[in-house]
Amino acid sequence: MATTKAREDIKNDLKTLKDDLKTGAREETARLKEKAAEAKARLTEKASESEAVLRARAEEVREQARGYYDQARVRGREYYDDASERFDEAQRYITERVQERPVQSTAIALGVGVVLGLLLAGRRR
Repeated sequence: MATTKAREDIKNDLKTLKDDLKTGAREETARLKEKAAEAKARLTEKASESEAVLRARAEEVREQARGYYDQARVRGREYYDDASERFDEAQRYITERVQERPVQSTAIALGVGVVLGLLLAGRRR
């Protein structure tokens, strides 16, 4: 009977241990879930902050690029206007020279035409 009593005591001790382990596991699971939820909340907050910073920086870069584009457009327009003015001056100069010396201009144009014709004909062979 002493062995039966010892067996019963061991059974009860094991049952108590089993219940304690279940309770401890539930408590630990709840604690870990809470920590995971807190970590998720922190990560979500950090992600939102990072997104806001990135959006602000992207807007700054966009504005900077827009400024560079506007500068390049203005500079390009200035170069175009300058080149157009120079071309007009050169055209006026040539027109004046042709009107001053029409025979000489015709001879020069004929000579240039012959040279170009010879060069182009030589390429075809």
